[in-house]
Amino acid sequence: MRSLLERDAMEDRKTSASLSPFPPGYRASGLLLHATSLPAPYGIGDVGPGTYAWIDRLHDAGQGWWQALPLGPTGYGDSPYSCLSSFAGNGLLISPEFLIEDGLLRVDDCKGAFSPSTIDYDVVIPYKHRLLKVAWSRFHAGAGKDLIPAFQEFCHSRAAWLEDYALYRALKEKFKSTSYLDWPLELIRREPSALAKARKALPDEIDQVRLAQFLLNRQAKRIKEYARAKDVRLIGDLPFFVSLDSSDVWANPELFLLDEQRRPRFLAGVPPDYFSAQGQLWGNPVYNWEAHARTGYAWFADRIRALLAHVDVIRLDHFRAFAAAWHVPAGAATAESGEWVPGPGPELFNALRNKLGGLPFIAEDLGLITPDVSALLDQFRIPGTRVLQFAFDGNADNVHLPQNYSANTVVYTGTHDNATTREWFEGLPQRERQRVWGLARRPEGEIREAASELIHLAWTSPAALAITPLQDLLNMGREGRMNVPGLAEGNWRWRATRHMLSPGNFQWLKDLTQRSNRFRSVPVMEAAL
Repeated sequence: MRSLLERDAMEDRKTSASLSPFPPGYRASGLLLHATSLPAPYGIGDVGPGTYAWIDRLHDAGQGWWQALPLGPTGYGDSPYSCLSSFAGNGLLISPEFLIEDGLLRVDDCKGAFSPSTIDYDVVIPYKHRLLKVAWSRFHAGAGKDLIPAFQEFCHSRAAWLEDYALYRALKEKFKSTSYLDWPLELIRREPSALAKARKALPDEIDQVRLAQFLLNRQAKRIKEYARAKDVRLIGDLPFFVSLDSSDVWANPELFLLDEQRRPRFLAGVPPDYFSAQGQLWGNPVYNWEAHARTGYAWFADRIRALLAHVDVIRLDHFRAFAAAWHVPAGAATAESGEWVPGPGPELFNALRNKLGGLPFIAEDLGLITPDVSALLDQFRIPGTRVLQFAFDGNADNVHLPQNYSANTVVYTGTHDNATTREWFEGLPQRERQRVWGLARRPEGEIREAASELIHLAWTSPAALAITPLQDLLNMGREGRMNVPGLAEGNWRWRATRHMLSPGNFQWLKDLTQRSNRFRSVPVMEAAL
């Protein structure tokens, strides 16, 4: 008979194992493609018919996962990692085709000429905003009457964040400001009389924002349901920090380390490293974790619930900051003067597990990973991230080498921040190229073969989940780059064309997925949300 201690230890191991979204022995694969990069007729990918076709393509190729980038309304630089809200969705993703079906738009309203391969935000943003104004006008005039009960229920159930967000967006439009810190002081401080006056003055503008969020939520909900019916699960992305210019900071100043003028006392970043001698200064405000703890981390849990309404698993960006984050004093010219400040650690994840019923997370644990970060990952069985492009420095203990993976891992050929694998390989010195072919156990090949070799290495690795950007599957070079970190403009514009998603481009991946025992595997553990 086992002792009580042995039984307790077994139960602890079972509980720990159940925390991971990937059960023991699980093997699956998927593709990384942001929603804005999907083919669509209106200048930017959306959650319309093109998304259903994309899910069909994943299903037919045996892929169990689709990973996108953050889905919030973008601000500075059109970056999905600089959102105006942690709770709202990006209105640019609303499908005009489905609004035509709802009777809120007509075909003639949607005329426009757009590039099929590049997003021109200077054209797309005013175009989509005009369509949403037309849809609101029709709705206000009585079109889509059957939507009214669902719209009212949506506004009521999301009021905790939607009221502040809708007013925030209406005020941004009124003042034509780049930041709410440029508004009148009484609105920056959220004096009740000033907020009431603003709501009274901007009712239509506020309701237009509410309607856009309702319409997007309705369309996105159907996408998740369709994906599930096709045995495809969705991975979302949660930035660790939020933008200074956001309804999050404006509506919840007590949750951030701000001064009396509501300006940040510290800014987020990372210390000097191989990539930057002065470190990186991101400009985000940092959290007041004591204030979060007093609420039982309610805001953070609500933020995660909002995203889980549309995805199945969340990639936690900059995971190391849950253990400790780099705080730089406001006004510093570079990140060099910062210091590590402890994060919420296990306390937050225990609270989230209690509130959510599970921890459906993947950790982006790249960069400087210290023992406290590793301990946090191990304690909660959160799968870590490995990137094959980082594996070829010649060190046998490099964590990105497949032989060093644990099963509870997600491996990528590259990410949205990397060069495409073809571009990356073209820039490698000969010694590192030889290491790639050596790991692939084959004679030296052509540049055009590098991406497929890295995909093969990822798919045949011990990692529970293997993911490649669509650009690597298509063997694209520099023309497929999505983002160059540190470059303020010109990012997030790449789009796939319909031709790129033809079945023939996925047959090789389907065959590899079958051979590597990853064919459309669905996780048995679904978080009880």
